[in-house]
Amino acid sequence: MGHPALAEAAPAVYWLDQPDRPARRPGLGGVSSADLKADLVVVGAGYSGLWTALLAKETDPSLDVLVLEAGSVGWAASGRNGGFCSSSLTHGEANGRTRWPQEYAALHRLGLENLDGIEATVRRYGIECDFRRTGELTVATEPHQVQWLAEESEGELLDREAVRAHLDSPTYLAGLYQSGETAIVDPARLAWGLARAAESLGVRIAEGVRVTGLSTAGSGVDVTTAEGRVVHAPRVALGTNAFPSLVRRTRLHTVPVYDYALMTEPLSDAQLDSLGWASRAGVGDMANQFHYYRLSADNRILWGGYDAIYHYGRRLEPSLDQRPATFDRLATHFFETFPQLEGLRFSHQWGGAIDTSTRFCAFYGTTHRGRVAYATGFTGLGVGATRFGAQVMLDLLSGAETERTRLAMVREKPLPFPPEPLAYTGMQLTRWALASADRHEGRRNLWLRALDRAGLGFDS
Repeated sequence: MGHPALAEAAPAVYWLDQPDRPARRPGLGGVSSADLKADLVVVGAGYSGLWTALLAKETDPSLDVLVLEAGSVGWAASGRNGGFCSSSLTHGEANGRTRWPQEYAALHRLGLENLDGIEATVRRYGIECDFRRTGELTVATEPHQVQWLAEESEGELLDREAVRAHLDSPTYLAGLYQSGETAIVDPARLAWGLARAAESLGVRIAEGVRVTGLSTAGSGVDVTTAEGRVVHAPRVALGTNAFPSLVRRTRLHTVPVYDYALMTEPLSDAQLDSLGWASRAGVGDMANQFHYYRLSADNRILWGGYDAIYHYGRRLEPSLDQRPATFDRLATHFFETFPQLEGLRFSHQWGGAIDTSTRFCAFYGTTHRGRVAYATGFTGLGVGATRFGAQVMLDLLSGAETERTRLAMVREKPLPFPPEPLAYTGMQLTRWALASADRHEGRRNLWLRALDRAGLGFDS
């Protein structure tokens, strides 16, 4: 028997399960051979691809830009995440300062400029995606985490009374509120809106077109699709992220990790009042196996995280989007955090894959003699950072030296994950070690300390 609050939960992504979801766009079936070309081909119509197409067209309106999407716009990670649009390009301050201490100030500034750019785009094109610059609340639920929060250099430190005035949970011992550096957004509507904005400028988007290969052809690149059609372009940008890379040498640099979430039914006014939550800030706790949660426009609570599941062989398939054991665990944790909401029901339950890299943030590069660019490995913070990644890809394809391309973060590559069976064994051992650290006041065992020394980013 599952948790009773899940009895009527639909096995579907709340954000995508909407009556006004856009109709499917046609593929390449009706496109003549003469039109199977573009100045820029973008593979993938998630955030990475859509930002690349839109920014390219804004920069040079004369460009013919074609986006090829295997499914539909925003159906994968871009349409099923928690909707936390962070300014961080480095998966948080600690990760950024540890890896790139000399340039962290620039990375922080560029991240804020990037978030400003997203907000400006939403306003300029009238994208109705409930974009709110609410800030983020990080909470300590164990005594040792209180000291961790005190060591943070940015934000307003809240004691137990103050954090519970912000959002009331008996599990909270302290909190850190950071205003202005995180926005909350409806992730699917952001993707749909970016697609419409790009099309308003003349970008072509073809759905149901799976790209299977790239090959150098003359001064450009041939992009081969599963149906055997070939599109030619001088430049190609890849936004495939969690899916197997079309660049073979980068395939070991990411692994797909499944993350899961629940959505409640709308809260009543009395239930909202019992929480406080006037800021509507997105929330995350300090554990290695952490939870993240936020309010939707219609006052539902999205509750996700904790389990991060890697499947042997880097497996990706629709059946993995549902995991009853994780949903039961999440529901139990929800009511432990908010006992005053007992009786509330969940309307939706779903999962999806995140493209994880060993440095916990995106990496960048080119292939095919500089004609193909990629940005991948966003590790769960891609809602905001993909726009920056799109700018990097366009910089690399142009050959221009910019502040972005001079960054060590952009020039360096992370360590790859090992092949199977070592990848699966290592991931399971790491997951066990992180859970153990959570049970023992955050103390990291020999395995985690070895990963730390190797520069692997398993810290959350």
